[in-house]
Amino acid sequence: MSKQTRGAGDLLVRIGAVLFIVGAVGTLATMAPLLLGTSRLPTPAYFVSMLMGVGLAVALVGLLKAAMAQRQPSAASSAASSSSRSSRSSADASGDASGDSDRASQAAAEL
Repeated sequence: MSKQTRGAGDLLVRIGAVLFIVGAVGTLATMAPLLLGTSRLPTPAYFVSMLMGVGLAVALVGLLKAAMAQRQPSAASSAASSSSRSSRSSADASGDASGDSDRASQAAAEL
């Protein structure tokens, strides 16, 4: 067993894959009598084949959940880095402004 941590949506992807495979087998089972010319299967067999679409939908929801969970920390870190950049740039700008006023007062004192 791997020691990899399970991310958000991994369980949904696995459940979706199992449902898809069960639905695919059900689809093959319901199509075989039609192709072989035998009597058709009862209605519940056709409902099992519908699990193929349900499994696909569940797996896609799991993938979207995993993508959103992966995107959230990167968005938070980029927001934090942009705020620290803006605070540094505003500090640099205020430092430049005070430096300009000091130079102006020195120039006036020399005159």
